[in-house]
Amino acid sequence: MSNSNNNQINVPQAREAMDRFKMQAAQEVGVNLTNGYNGHLTSREAGSVGGQMVKKMIEAYEQNMQ
Repeated sequence: MSNSNNNQINVPQAREAMDRFKMQAAQEVGVNLTNGYNGHLTSREAGSVGGQMVKKMIEAYEQNMQ
């Protein structure tokens, strides 16, 4: 199995904003996220960060609908 990262940002300038968003989500759920590789995280911790990001995106979308 390959270890290459296939995640691509459609707008290259958005990478910094996504990194800030990820760090904010990690802080909100109490996960110690660092810049770069975070292999020390459990699946539960990593999933909680991603889940928090999705939750925030849905909230923002719902706000824009009103």
